[in-house]
Amino acid sequence: MKKSFWSKLAIGLSSLALLAGCSSNSGSDTNQSQSQNASKTIETLKIAFVPSRDPETIVTTTEPLKELLKKELAKEGYDVKNVDISVGTSFDAVGEALASGSADIGFLPGGTYVLYDKEVDVLLTATRDNLLKDSTNPKDWNDGKETGRGTEQATSYKGLVIAGPTEKGKELAAKINSGQELTWEELNSAKWGVLGTSSSSGYIYPTLWLQEKYGKGISDLQNVVQSDSYASSAARLASGQIDIMVGYADVRNDYAKKWTSDYGRSEDIFKETNVIGVTPDIYNDTISVSKSSPIVDDAFKEAFANAMMNIAKTDEGKEIIKIYSHKGYKKANASDYDKEREAQKLLKKLKSGN
Repeated sequence: MKKSFWSKLAIGLSSLALLAGCSSNSGSDTNQSQSQNASKTIETLKIAFVPSRDPETIVTTTEPLKELLKKELAKEGYDVKNVDISVGTSFDAVGEALASGSADIGFLPGGTYVLYDKEVDVLLTATRDNLLKDSTNPKDWNDGKETGRGTEQATSYKGLVIAGPTEKGKELAAKINSGQELTWEELNSAKWGVLGTSSSSGYIYPTLWLQEKYGKGISDLQNVVQSDSYASSAARLASGQIDIMVGYADVRNDYAKKWTSDYGRSEDIFKETNVIGVTPDIYNDTISVSKSSPIVDDAFKEAFANAMMNIAKTDEGKEIIKIYSHKGYKKANASDYDKEREAQKLLKKLKSGN
């Protein structure tokens, strides 16, 4: 009887211990699950935009993005208290901000991303409605009509070399429109408006075009003015301060209204300007993230990518991103921008003279 009693007691104690262990594990699992589902708090998410449009317009247009991001990131498990949106003084300034970690997210051209890709990761590539003009022959762009858009989603665009309404600009355009080729001497005698050296359509690809056609680069031109934005270049072209500006394929669409309302011209921009050069295809803009930011890790990258792709599908989101002619976003790979890397290697070679 005694043996039976102690045996039963031992079995009972073992069972209690097992139950206690199960209860403890269950609580641990629950706590872990709750911890995983809890929101991660971000006090301030800092987003920087490049000044490829008028900075004030960018700030005003992107203001609603703050609340949209808070809502979408909340769905991804992030409680974002504040979203700070700024516009850099130049493309390079935004690249530097991401490199240093003073900005978490940057809306960058491919060229700027590549220049800083040791400190910056590419997250998304923008998609755009394709342009109905896509010819490599500059004359085909000079029908006096706005560059129309199609409905197919494109991940690349061409850069343009555009002559303005000055006497020199008209002289260059007349030669192109008559089917003739321009000489280096003719181009070198004109005043050019360009952007910073990390701008894809504002510097890098026009340099490639000059290299392919004439074995020269922008740095070889005698009369070059660096603008802080395409708006500045367009204004200078309209005022006659420069004869040529460089930019993306639909840059004239974006400044058609200002050409007459703000820049003092009486004729339509498509009648007063002419394309005299077309660059190779340029891969679309990026949304890139800082490797130095304490906020940005793999989980946040996934969350932000999902948030922006979802926002781009909404009517309000479409209104915001169209300031850059973005239609939507797709996840990007660093290798998508290998052509940009090749272009920048060529630029360095040209600058060094080797």
